[in-house]
Amino acid sequence: MIRTSFNDNWQVRPKANPFAELSGHSVPYREVTLPHDAMIEQTRVPSEEGAGAYFPGGVYEYRKTFFVPEEHRGRRIAVEFEGVYRDAAVFVNGDYAGQRPYGYSLFRVDADRFLRFGQDNEIRVEARAHQDSRWYTGAGIYRDTWLLVGGPVRIAPDGVRVTTPDIDADRAVAEVATTVVNDSTEIRTADLVTEIRDAAGTVVATGTSKVTVLPGESATARRRLYVREPALWSPDSPALYTCEVTLAGLDSERVVFGVRSLRLDPDHGLRLNGESVKLRGACVHHDNGVLGAATHARAEERRVRILKEAGFNAIRMSHHPMSRAMLDACDRLGMLVVDETFDMWTSAKSPFDYSLSFPEWWERDIEALVAKDFNHPSVIMYSIGNEIPETGTPSGAAWGRRLAEKVRALDGTRYVTNAINNMLAVMDELARFRRQAAEGAGINTLMADAGDMMNAVAVSDAVTERTAESYGVLDVAGMNYSDSRYALDREKLPDRIILGTETFPTRIDRLWALVRQHSTVIGDFTWTGWDYLGEAGIGRPQYGSTPAHVAPYPYLLAGCGDIDITGHRRPASYYREIVFGLRTRPCLAVQRPERHGETFVGSPWAWSDTIASWTWPGHEGAPVTVEVYADADEIELLLDGRSLGRQPVDRFRVAFETTYEPGELLAVAYRDGAETGRDLLRSATGPASLRAEADRSVITATGGDLAYIGLTLTDSGGTPYTSADRPVRVEVSGAGVLLGFGSADPATEERFDATERRTYDGRALAVIRPTGPGKIRLLATAPDCAPAEIVIDVREQHA
Repeated sequence: MIRTSFNDNWQVRPKANPFAELSGHSVPYREVTLPHDAMIEQTRVPSEEGAGAYFPGGVYEYRKTFFVPEEHRGRRIAVEFEGVYRDAAVFVNGDYAGQRPYGYSLFRVDADRFLRFGQDNEIRVEARAHQDSRWYTGAGIYRDTWLLVGGPVRIAPDGVRVTTPDIDADRAVAEVATTVVNDSTEIRTADLVTEIRDAAGTVVATGTSKVTVLPGESATARRRLYVREPALWSPDSPALYTCEVTLAGLDSERVVFGVRSLRLDPDHGLRLNGESVKLRGACVHHDNGVLGAATHARAEERRVRILKEAGFNAIRMSHHPMSRAMLDACDRLGMLVVDETFDMWTSAKSPFDYSLSFPEWWERDIEALVAKDFNHPSVIMYSIGNEIPETGTPSGAAWGRRLAEKVRALDGTRYVTNAINNMLAVMDELARFRRQAAEGAGINTLMADAGDMMNAVAVSDAVTERTAESYGVLDVAGMNYSDSRYALDREKLPDRIILGTETFPTRIDRLWALVRQHSTVIGDFTWTGWDYLGEAGIGRPQYGSTPAHVAPYPYLLAGCGDIDITGHRRPASYYREIVFGLRTRPCLAVQRPERHGETFVGSPWAWSDTIASWTWPGHEGAPVTVEVYADADEIELLLDGRSLGRQPVDRFRVAFETTYEPGELLAVAYRDGAETGRDLLRSATGPASLRAEADRSVITATGGDLAYIGLTLTDSGGTPYTSADRPVRVEVSGAGVLLGFGSADPATEERFDATERRTYDGRALAVIRPTGPGKIRLLATAPDCAPAEIVIDVREQHA
């Protein structure tokens, strides 16, 4: 089918009450271009849930007028939505055309029966979001839309599926299964031509066969082709092929795939192309920071690229299906994927969540997930759920088996896991565990740390017995916060293969040692790789005696990501890279001196309150703690060449107590007495300047491309002025519009759709969407700084 972008010329408004409109209370529409997040534009309300970043729910309606030519009469026309959050209802020319309760599933509505040919038509979409999630979801048509047009005899959407079941150095077998639909009243026979091309566009395999389809039916045509000397897809070498299938004179479809093999066993763990691989994983939510939930292709690619540069080789999409755009980026850049289905089954976690629709819709949503993922070599595993309380019951185990077998029936080439929180699985026995803990000597320590409590419960006989069947239906036992089971299960259940599907970022050194130690543990996924909106403040620094879970308004961010919402790497990210063995240089980080001496009581998701800065005006002579991360024996700290001493490294880190003096702070790492690397922080001096830097000087006008412009306060030498925050105003002119503007400030009432934002730690980020070919000019101004200007060239996209 011919696929055309359907993103332009939409309008949106809060859903109107038709009876109120009869009384003259009309709610106006306004113009928008998709993808669009209606929630990020709302005013936050302190009385709302912190889980949703204090954004209110709402009901929104979108509409679009589009012309359908007379020559389309008799053709099949569908509108494809990659994601609408949530409870979508679609109407064409006023008539109900379809719905989808789940907010993360790709779905299509058949529109041809409702259309008026040779004239304008209207499509209207309603979306609702209200107390239905444990994180910020956004609302509305937040992913791409497409218009699909095809003849009565055509290749079905997602109808070309490629597998590579047999691979060696000389050739790879590519099995291409093509589903052809015949909506005509006659038997139709057509030639089906299949071509495979390599990255250079050279045809490397081709074949022609005939396919006959009875009227009103579909048929699947299978063809085995042979790719000689195949280039294998892997994270280090993400080679891709293109398969184009042509139904002679009728239709064509093109998909991208990779040649790679997967193997799994308790002795070698996970093997990709015959080589054992440990998953250095990041859990990632779906919002794009300053853009809210809107899913633009460039935003997804940028996230994947930054995560990979930070040392990750795998993403677990948490806790919902990944976008097509991110899957494409993972394929191109070489990132392994665990794609997840649901955060709930039949047991609700929020008052109005998907559990209300799950029993009726789960099969269709799994079908949509697998159809979307099938040809992507990056996808190695499906997760059928996250922290499902039912997994500790016989009924829940039966549901798990049902879901797992559904996935296997649709795709037998990948593995199935479930991210089980063992403590939640025995939640009804938690009071007994607490009583038993109270009788022991370590009650205060145990109850003060949620991670220790989860690990203590995880190794109990109750967990072992009650989760046995739920784990037994899986290929890989996904475990959230249960690393205490790694050694236990290796001894008692030696065939159980484990994946740390969610773990505490503050414990990666010990966790990664366990992953390396046990062949049955194939990887670790930290919560989280990228910070996100909602679950406000679970990873924030806290001081005092007892940590609180969710932070009060105006907290906005979770605060637990290795990388902040603007894409800036936090100190925890460099620590992780060192633990992974990917960075030989040490890393300097400094605790904010204004909290020096206070007792830190952050949650296990909370890193120390550090930033990579040696600029602390007003704290001269005050005590300060300097952290250094390194894979070394010892660290020497020097200030302006003067040694502040040497200390041994423990758990890849060391802390120095000193007093703040402006200058150059240098950390030197040693192993066996020899220097292995150094890191330097320099104090900013003189007046602050405002700098604007674009991630790319040239972007494309279509295809979901964006321009990311970092705005940084620096001194004349380029050292960031982390202590000189001030408001920055931006003006965008030319061939683009400001799509989002903000900082990584975790607690603010400022808006992402404003043209003025205050920097945080000296940084802010502006994101621009192109409106056509030409030049985009961004002018940024800040008090006591010279204006900063940058020009982006927007060009047409070439095939």
